[in-house]
Amino acid sequence: MATRRELKDAIRQRYQAATERRERRQILAELVRVTGYHRKHAQRVLNHLSTPPQARRRERLYDEVAQRALAVLWEAADRICAKRLRVLIPVLIEAMERHGHLQLDRCGEE
Repeated sequence: MATRRELKDAIRQRYQAATERRERRQILAELVRVTGYHRKHAQRVLNHLSTPPQARRRERLYDEVAQRALAVLWEAADRICAKRLRVLIPVLIEAMERHGHLQLDRCGEE
């Protein structure tokens, strides 16, 4: 991926320095031929500055204990999707605690 980025940066400099329309068309055609990009995408790539993608960090919603409990529930539900797991969690918790497969603290319940 770094090689493609380096290629785009080098061609972008040539493309932006080109003064004649014919020269810009040739540079664009060269990029399309080398990368296989669609022509319109190649134009956008050459007209915009390259910025490496920034990794976004999210705050953790659950602590380690809750993550492990969710993983156990997810496995017990045969790895169903989150949408269905969310509805099933109360039933699973009750059944798994009753059979001794899961032991949760009742924080917040009095």
